[in-house]
Amino acid sequence: MTMATAQKPLLRATKLSKIYKSGRSLLPSRRQQVHAVNEVSLEVMPGETLGIVGESGCGKSSLGRCLTRLQDISSGRLEFDGRDITDLSLRQIRPLRREMQMVFQDPAASLNARRRVGDLLAEPFRIHGIGARSEIEDRVSELLRRVGLRSEHALRFPHEFSGGQKQRIGIARALALHPKLLVADEPVSALDVSIQAQIINLLAELREEFGLTYVFIAHDLAVVRQISNRVAVMYLGAIVEVGDADEVFSTPRHPYTRVLREAMPEPRLHAKRPERAQVKGDLPSPFSPPPGCPFHTRCAFAKERREVQRPALVKAADGRAVACHYPLDGPHPTGLA
Repeated sequence: MTMATAQKPLLRATKLSKIYKSGRSLLPSRRQQVHAVNEVSLEVMPGETLGIVGESGCGKSSLGRCLTRLQDISSGRLEFDGRDITDLSLRQIRPLRREMQMVFQDPAASLNARRRVGDLLAEPFRIHGIGARSEIEDRVSELLRRVGLRSEHALRFPHEFSGGQKQRIGIARALALHPKLLVADEPVSALDVSIQAQIINLLAELREEFGLTYVFIAHDLAVVRQISNRVAVMYLGAIVEVGDADEVFSTPRHPYTRVLREAMPEPRLHAKRPERAQVKGDLPSPFSPPPGCPFHTRCAFAKERREVQRPALVKAADGRAVACHYPLDGPHPTGLA
């Protein structure tokens, strides 16, 4: 993997929050609020891949859409390449779309079924006024070739492709304007395992070839570990642990990270399966999150302090950051269930 060497972050989020309103009441005060993203702070360095993992409903996709300003930010600050883009209007943010792009989870839903693939890939060039018609056609053919498709595929409609091929088209569209940042939201979760590996390898090749920076969102820890330099673990809208991918998976310091790590399937032939950490209950409702530490309702190490005081994300000398009153340092304690 290409490790980030620059000191200046390409993307920096500071106490970023996204609140959704729920219900049909005409009075805003009576509508329920969902804190999908709750004061998230993170940095993404040029050339690196930051993986974001967590259970379904933890706010990963909402965070990804906020990072690309596809959704408005409720509070906090977002900087891209040294520029504050938190409150930019649609007109102001439009030129920056060339610099940041997104690959969506469902390629079929993100592609217009009524338009041919060639038109879909040519659209970014037309919107930004790049190239003449013949030049655009050549660029479309090159994009298709680069993601493993043929130039004649430009004449087909999205429904004529498999799921893996549709995702390749989505990646090609995201790469059309040579962005600096690519946010991939569960890009392989809807694909077969063999196709997942092909897409992951393709993303890794493109990162090296174009010098891309990735924010890779997924719930599959094995996939995230394969492609990421660093990992941010998300729980109930907040980041609970951030660090080097190998270190986070080998020696997790947050109890929730350890549960996720040990939920990864590991083939063990003719050997007794070791006792694994388990988690109690289900993810709390985002409409009424628990007070204090958001994980204390499911953690065996929960104490009074966890129920009244929310832990801050504290960065250690080795670069690891953990939001836990009682981090798992050294040998893992037993009996998480």
